[in-house]
Amino acid sequence: MNIFQEVAQGFVDALQGIWASSGFLGNDPRNYVMIIIALALLYLAIKKEFEPLLLLPIAFGMLLVNVFPGITANPSTEMQLVTDYMAAHGNVAGNYPIVLLNGQEYYQIPTNGGLFYYLYQGVKLGIYPPLIFLGIGAMTDFGPLIANPKSFLLGAAAQLGIFLTFIGAMVLSIFTPQEAGAIAIIGGADGPTAIYVTSILAPHLLGPIAVAAYSYMALVPIIQPPIMKALTTKKERMVVMEQLRPVTKLEKILFPILVTILISLLLPDAAPLVGMLMLGNLMRESGVVSRISNTAQNELMNIITIFLGVTVGATATGEVFLTPQTIGIVVLGLLAFCFGTAGGVLFGKLMCKFSGGKINPLIGSAGVSAVPMAARVSQKVGQQDNPSNFLLMHAMGPNVAGVIGSAVAAGILISILR
Repeated sequence: MNIFQEVAQGFVDALQGIWASSGFLGNDPRNYVMIIIALALLYLAIKKEFEPLLLLPIAFGMLLVNVFPGITANPSTEMQLVTDYMAAHGNVAGNYPIVLLNGQEYYQIPTNGGLFYYLYQGVKLGIYPPLIFLGIGAMTDFGPLIANPKSFLLGAAAQLGIFLTFIGAMVLSIFTPQEAGAIAIIGGADGPTAIYVTSILAPHLLGPIAVAAYSYMALVPIIQPPIMKALTTKKERMVVMEQLRPVTKLEKILFPILVTILISLLLPDAAPLVGMLMLGNLMRESGVVSRISNTAQNELMNIITIFLGVTVGATATGEVFLTPQTIGIVVLGLLAFCFGTAGGVLFGKLMCKFSGGKINPLIGSAGVSAVPMAARVSQKVGQQDNPSNFLLMHAMGPNVAGVIGSAVAAGILISILR
């Protein structure tokens, strides 16, 4: 064999090695289904602008993990003969544990995991959700809720989906009580709370539940409007609400302190989420720590959103996601979210009737925890029938109440089921 044949053979061998190690040959067919789903979600995020801050990193994480599954690989230990190691390293001994197998000494050489394995620890250990709540608190004005305390009732009514789905999952006898509780919390449309509850009650379901919760949060503009329109009349949707009263600075400072004390004493399991939410809000309203308040609202929130989004999306591999159990979780989660929206709207109709038509039932749909997406949807649907109607600030009251309500519901489920 001459030099040209050797070069040609080496080139062919290299191409065969690349092909053998490529995703085209090694990926499961289900990975390609998930790639198509990821591309569809990217389209919704970029073209339709459906909550792109959430949907884009989730969809890209989903895309990346199905193209290259190794990005989520766990750290492992490689066994190598001591003699082989030293021969490859100039007879220099390695600083690794030695084990004796079949009369021969082996080094236990640790290998690094994939990038997303390490980023996912913040999800798995429940670190990201409280930090997200810190940022939400720092970004949110609780004034509409304080000005109209009746909003708490709408926020509570929108948690109906959580408990109905929990009962339904238990009746089906497919899931354990802990799994049913983790699935039901999807109905709050609150991704951080869903992650927090699932990491405690059913860690093995963390991937599909996190993907479902965040996907429904991002798809609020698609899911909610048909339910809102089906349950209300045009006359109800056209109701113009009175302007909210001004809220004093003292009220805004006392509110997060009192809520933290009350909920932490009643439901200690909800304290990490509610406490961080209220800390963020106190930093905002106190006016004395503007620098760290701005950091919580911007840099910290953006970084955690990126980490959380891509790692949640990266749990949606074809092998894990396209299974009967996961499809059941997605369906139950969707039902929970729909029931939550319906519960808020129906209670809003009740309040509209008893108030003499002064409350627009559409703001009840904002009682789910997707802040501020659900409030914006209430505003948009209301303006379709009455372009001069401005419901956003009124809807923010139930929306903020929903955040608190979902954290309280989480505390109840954890205290009962753990």
